[in-house]
Amino acid sequence: MDENALKRTITLSVIKKYIAENKGCYVPVAVSNRHVHLCAADMEALFGKGHSLKKLRDLIQPEQFACEETVTLVGPKGNMEKMRVLGPLRKETQVEISLTDSYKVGIKPFVRMSGELNGTPGAKLIGPAGEVTLQKGVIVAARHLHMSAEEASWYGLKTGDIVSVKKTGARALTFGNVVVRAGDGHALEMHIDTDEANAAGMLCGELLELTK
Repeated sequence: MDENALKRTITLSVIKKYIAENKGCYVPVAVSNRHVHLCAADMEALFGKGHSLKKLRDLIQPEQFACEETVTLVGPKGNMEKMRVLGPLRKETQVEISLTDSYKVGIKPFVRMSGELNGTPGAKLIGPAGEVTLQKGVIVAARHLHMSAEEASWYGLKTGDIVSVKKTGARALTFGNVVVRAGDGHALEMHIDTDEANAAGMLCGELLELTK
């Protein structure tokens, strides 16, 4: 069993126990900072022909990883430096920023699910070997909840379902319109961005109550 699979097993054991003790549905949250997914052509334009992404660390989602590589995002009003590249490579380049980031660089924010890029704004990316001008692909990621098929069955959910997730404490907040993404290639984890996390005083790994 690889390290990430072991972590997921431990996490799921903790969650099942927490659910039994608290008599509710709970999911772990991950705070997603600004980052970039690259297609092969853009990766080579930014880092050089024949370049391969260098893994920095694995992420919870199966086969996903943070890379050593970073790029600079250039917008009409400013730049965003050292944006982390995530692997593996994708069919289309996608840049994920927060609303606060969008105001800083002057890019109109479009809240979209990952991969839904039609009609979104573009921007320039600069790497150590060159630059790329995107015609589309800059989004503010819609909050969403990953889960495997087995995990989805525990909660009675399926891909496309919309749920709400509640944060308690001094800055209690309920996040609505959370889209479920279930099946192969997913592991139990709700994704929100830094703006949303800061509004609720939230840290990675907290368990939040889920309501259907």
